[in-house]
Order: sequence, then C-alpha cells, then structure tokens
Amino acid sequence: MAEETPDKQYYRIGEVSRITSLKPSVLRFWEAEFKELRPPKSRTGQRLYSRKDIELLLEIKRLLYGEKLTIDGARKRLATGKGQRLAGEPPGQDQALKEILLSVKHELELLKKQLQ
Repeated sequence: MAEETPDKQYYRIGEVSRITSLKPSVLRFWEAEFKELRPPKSRTGQRLYSRKDIELLLEIKRLLYGEKLTIDGARKRLATGKGQRLAGEPPGQDQALKEILLSVKHELELLKKQLQ
C-alpha cells in the first residue's frame, strides 16, 4: 500500500488508488471483471469503497501480480475461497497491514534519501 489507510467508513477512488498503489483505471477495470467488487456510488456518481473492498482489491492484486494468475484464474480462486488465505499466509487484514508497513518503509527510505 502506498500510504496508511485512514480510519473511515468509505473511501473515494483516488484514496483507494493511493492506498493500494493501483491506478484508478485498473480499479474500474477490475470492477467489471470481478463480481465480488461492486462499490456503491454516491449521489454524485463517485465510487465509495469500504475497507472490505480494499482488502478484496489487495487480494486480487496479490493473486494477479504476486501469484501471476490470469484474471480468470483469480476469479476461480476467489470463487472457491482459496484466494482468501493460503497455507502459512496471514489472513487478509494482516496482509493489508503488511502492505501498509512495507509501503511506509519505502516512503521513509525515499524521504531519507531526499534529505541527505
């Protein structure tokens, strides 16, 4: 994750993009590809993602980018419930926290280099 997740009920697409390090166009594309991902829209048409949606996005990201599955393969893994947790892996929320910590560490290293 690119930045720490603020503690609130809903997040707009720009915030989710920063949190997950995924472009907004990728988020919109994945909505069309994964039926589990259907964030509601506000009266003005803005997508409102929940923490559960963000965890699902991180899981999809792990399946596609980490495990190198195809979209169809990731869909099947999520449908069987095997995408949620593999043997020896922490649960999704722990994985999300791990992503946050790694991202924060990376950002701090970049800031440190800029200050030197």
